[in-house]
Amino acid sequence: MIRQVEFKLSSRSRGFHLITSEISQYLPELPKSGLLHIFCKHTSAGICINENADPDVLHDYAYVFDRLVPENISGLKHTLEGPDDMPAHIKTTLTGSDLTIPITNYKLNLGTWQGIYLCEFRNQGGSRKIVATIWS
Repeated sequence: MIRQVEFKLSSRSRGFHLITSEISQYLPELPKSGLLHIFCKHTSAGICINENADPDVLHDYAYVFDRLVPENISGLKHTLEGPDDMPAHIKTTLTGSDLTIPITNYKLNLGTWQGIYLCEFRNQGGSRKIVATIWS
């Protein structure tokens, strides 16, 4: 059986935001076993799974991403939406826009220190649409 829900995450500031609990609240009852696929319907925000225990990880993510793809790179042509837009598209390519997570015993089967993150790469990104599909 396949079930699908679409919902909006609240607007967030630029950065990496733990959204595991927020995602879970929108999901229907999970099956005993299966897969959850999460897709972010945006080209300037991504999603990823990573460390959820130490808040310094979030700082370090932003630090590295902003150095890999800084704003105001000379030579960029897609600049009409502001200096954070094209770098946001590039960063989204690096993180990706979807995840697949196993479901075991009616729960997401994440590792002990893992969490789901919204990677907001725009200064004013707005709410973000997510499509969640459950296969059981």
